[in-house]
Amino acid sequence: MSEPQGHFQRAIGLFDAVMIVSGSMIGSGIFIVSSDIARLVGSTGWLLVVWLLTGVITLAGAVSYGELASMFPKVGGQYVYLREAYNKLVAFLYGWSLFLVIQTGVIAAVAVAFARFVGVLWPTISEKNVLFEVGPVRFTTVMLLAIIMLVGLTWINSRGVRGGKLISNIFGSTKLVALALLILVGLFIGVNETAVSQNFTDLWQAARYDAQGQAVPLTVWGLVAAIGLGMTGSLFSSDAWNNIGFSGDEIVRPERTIVLSMAIGTGIVTGLYLLINLVYLLVLPLHGNPAAPETDVMARGIMYAANDRVGTAVAQNILGGAGAAVMAVLIMISTFGANNSIILSGARAYYAMAKDGLFFPGLARLNRAGVPGVALWAQCLWACLLCLSGSYGQLLDYVMFSVILFYVITIIGIFVLRRTRPEAPRPYRAWGYPVVPLLYIVLASAFCLILLFDENKGPQAQYGLLLVALGVPVYLLFRNRFAGSVPPGPK
Repeated sequence: MSEPQGHFQRAIGLFDAVMIVSGSMIGSGIFIVSSDIARLVGSTGWLLVVWLLTGVITLAGAVSYGELASMFPKVGGQYVYLREAYNKLVAFLYGWSLFLVIQTGVIAAVAVAFARFVGVLWPTISEKNVLFEVGPVRFTTVMLLAIIMLVGLTWINSRGVRGGKLISNIFGSTKLVALALLILVGLFIGVNETAVSQNFTDLWQAARYDAQGQAVPLTVWGLVAAIGLGMTGSLFSSDAWNNIGFSGDEIVRPERTIVLSMAIGTGIVTGLYLLINLVYLLVLPLHGNPAAPETDVMARGIMYAANDRVGTAVAQNILGGAGAAVMAVLIMISTFGANNSIILSGARAYYAMAKDGLFFPGLARLNRAGVPGVALWAQCLWACLLCLSGSYGQLLDYVMFSVILFYVITIIGIFVLRRTRPEAPRPYRAWGYPVVPLLYIVLASAFCLILLFDENKGPQAQYGLLLVALGVPVYLLFRNRFAGSVPPGPK
């Protein structure tokens, strides 16, 4: 006998939504990716430009995307917007990519990052601590803890939206306060005169640095490409601002709350990210020596911080030996809260797909707690498998191309719907239309092209594009197979 279905509960208010937006965005990336960006662009000015451009793109996307969220404030979010602007095929390709790599890939990457930082406090959790091997897969204690985290958070969210919301509120507000305190400590206690002198004497000397510390000056085109590649990390760190839209039917006054929460959340996070990068530059020199001891954070600088953990290096320089532990705890809080918000949101999109007869019918069922329980556990299973599939960097490259590609297609949908449904109610109209949406489309498309044709990151982006294309035959199969097999319930 099947479990009785519940119904969606409107339990997410504006504060909850802002915590979900900001909590989803702030994971571990902001504490890591600035090292790689610094090596790619080679100067203080261009490092800040990368983060500033990321903020402009993210904010432009959020204030544009809000028009669609206000028009279709339903469970499924971006999947629904694409279905309404285009057709079910385009929407399915997004949902297919979301399940296969976008949402689950981010969940896996953040879970692995959480486990790695637990290892700072508990050395048993290490990628060198192999529990067993199956073929090419070496199952480590990091993978085990990442999977335990995902199962635990999925169970909490399967018990109802209020439990997941509470976790987001607690961890989201805690990480915002902790980040603000870290910035204040850096600005008022941690400023290092040597670092300031080195970092702000010549802001614009662009060069690309290799693992040995050798610099190659960048041409104009080389600099453009380096900025685009650097934004892979910064955009990843700023992503997931759209996740609140997936929960449309669970949000109080969704046509207002979704738009406001995206604008407020992305604004807060963008400001914090710019300030924390300024702190990095005030505390540590940008350039460094990769051969220096890992404990000598000044000698290694931002570029060659041990394991790219620039946030940890900054905390160590300010707080001494306790800095690594303090930063590990902050990142554990940050990644735990981020994954809770992302897990909560993603399953709603698979539910909407299944309700349209385009995905496994079981995913279109709400459990007694009024949440898509089967979809949550399906997401968990696939994310756990992805934890075994590759490194943080590989997951990041697969994810970001597909993410930005579908954001571009979605924002174009604003123009499509203005033409095809001019009289449709729009409680919120895209701010700065048509300039701001066009700005997003141009900048984000340029990023996709740079990533797609780069010698190193291009193959992963191309594989991401191939995964999207493989969704076409899967769509044709699912459309025929699941038609008429959707269980009753809210749509």
